[in-house]
Amino acid sequence: MKIGIIGAMEEEIAHFTHLFTIEEKFTLGKNKYGEGKYGFCEVVLTKAGVGKINAAAAAQKMIDVFHVDLILFTGVAGAANPGYEIGDVVISTVCQQHDIDASPLGFPRGTIPMFEGPSEFAADPAWKSILKEAAEEAGDVNVHEGKVVSGDQFVADKKAVQYIRDTFDADCVEMEGAAVAQIAWMHDVPYVVLRTISDKANGEAPQMFQQWLYEAAERSADIVTRAIQKFMQDEKKDQ
Repeated sequence: MKIGIIGAMEEEIAHFTHLFTIEEKFTLGKNKYGEGKYGFCEVVLTKAGVGKINAAAAAQKMIDVFHVDLILFTGVAGAANPGYEIGDVVISTVCQQHDIDASPLGFPRGTIPMFEGPSEFAADPAWKSILKEAAEEAGDVNVHEGKVVSGDQFVADKKAVQYIRDTFDADCVEMEGAAVAQIAWMHDVPYVVLRTISDKANGEAPQMFQQWLYEAAERSADIVTRAIQKFMQDEKKDQ
């Protein structure tokens, strides 16, 4: 099993560098990729950069160059679901772009026009389950399965987040997951997005984001690592 792990920012991947044995490093385009081992799993790690284009480019490299069997996108997000609190963990059920808008052409907002595929991309059910179990076993954390919506904007306005919630039935909002999900779907590669809530996507979001970024990212990384451990344990049982 070869697992590609992507984060947007250095804080979102820094924790993995202490846990994985990185054997080789590559520079592809402007991004750096580390390839190595975690137990008997192969891992590839990269910081994609913020935004959907950066995320899509990193996912494409994971598939074309490293031939990963699974993509996990990890990091932080803002809460769209009013029941979510800072520190809660969200495991994606589906991902969708909230900022794509071809409504003048008759397409509902969030729909990819003239695209022979969905506009909502379902996460892999098996790995979604593994991540949920790992998160629950981590303890002292609220775990949710929810819809992740992505757009090239940092949402920090109560009215904006309410619109996103009402329009897309979104549970959390961030800037990369749907792009990774679409690339994964196009190549039949399983994916899951794991996010820890760092802010409420409201007027206090910039301050809360900075305050909770490192701790929230650490929590996400811990859960991803636990999930890989669970996968390896289950594989050994089946042998």
